[in-house]
Amino acid sequence: MKTIQTVLDRIGASQADLSRALNLGKATTSRLVTQGQWPRRNTSAIRAAAANFLKTRGAQPEDLRPLFTTPAVAGEPTPSQPTESEETMLLRCEHLTKKTKVAFGLSRDPFRDDIQTSGDVFASGAIRYVRNVLLDAALHHSFVAIVGESGSGKSTLAEDLEQRIIDENRPVSVIRPYVLAMEEAESRGKPLRAPAIAEAIIRTLTPTAYCKSSPEARFAQVHQVLRTSRRAGQSHLLLIEEAHSLPVPTLKHLKRFAELKDGLSRLIGIALIGQPELATRLSEHSGEVREVVQRCELVTLPALDADLEAYLRHKFDRVGVKVDAVLAPDAYDAIRARLIRKPERAIQDQGVSICHPLVVNNLVCRAMNAAAAVGARVVDGNVIAGV
Repeated sequence: MKTIQTVLDRIGASQADLSRALNLGKATTSRLVTQGQWPRRNTSAIRAAAANFLKTRGAQPEDLRPLFTTPAVAGEPTPSQPTESEETMLLRCEHLTKKTKVAFGLSRDPFRDDIQTSGDVFASGAIRYVRNVLLDAALHHSFVAIVGESGSGKSTLAEDLEQRIIDENRPVSVIRPYVLAMEEAESRGKPLRAPAIAEAIIRTLTPTAYCKSSPEARFAQVHQVLRTSRRAGQSHLLLIEEAHSLPVPTLKHLKRFAELKDGLSRLIGIALIGQPELATRLSEHSGEVREVVQRCELVTLPALDADLEAYLRHKFDRVGVKVDAVLAPDAYDAIRARLIRKPERAIQDQGVSICHPLVVNNLVCRAMNAAAAVGARVVDGNVIAGV
């Protein structure tokens, strides 16, 4: 089995040389080079520093790849197949240090507070389609569900829609029911039910109106409020985030809201925003909500993958830095490889990409911090594999 000691022997370097470069004790360095046991503290920075040391001393990529993409302990998953705990680490918020910003010539972090205008939103082909679908739901009252993993940019797209409506002076009222602490069942939180949605519509369009108490009177009031607003030239969109937590009865009742009309004109569009559980609930095999499934367009936000280079170029361009000054060409494939999650008991080729914006942001921040800590000029594939 290849070890770091094997590579040291081949390039003519000693454990003492590596120990000085990594600022580690002799015993710790010995365990690292002979057994592959990485220190528990500052592991990411030490892995990046070790890869950089070996590379600058002449080690070839084929020497480094098995050492920095495969753990030393037999049976542990590789970094390209994160465990649940590793995935949590990848999602954890990471900030660029002051040292990192100085090293890469950044006046501000390209991944924090980075969406302030519509121009800041990365627009791949898939994202442009979702933006158009949401705007169509607002203007022409269609019914759509946007589904994506945590960190895939769902909330950003909902906020982008509202910003576009403002910037383009569109006559659209966006109705957002209160979803804080919303859960499917009473035992876990507060379910969002049809009467609360009706109240949200009434209060958004006629803030001073008194909501009728009986369900029949309240629903009739909703119909009248929407009709009056529509005749005044206004369009309406019911936008519900965390929609994967909607109770089944509420999902079924959404069909009734979508069917409200003034003559042939629909009165309200509906956009549901949720995690993949929402897609499961809106599956064609879900008999309980089949009437909703037949009327709702389901759109899934894909992982970045093929758009990764363009995404990161966009991020750095927005802060006035060229991405090539930060990321080496081999970093992109390393990021994609690092962000493959392999479910337990899955067959060999069943990896699932978690290359979503928030995950990419945090991973690249970690890698940049690690590179700056050891004085590396750019973030290359070895640094990505080591964090």
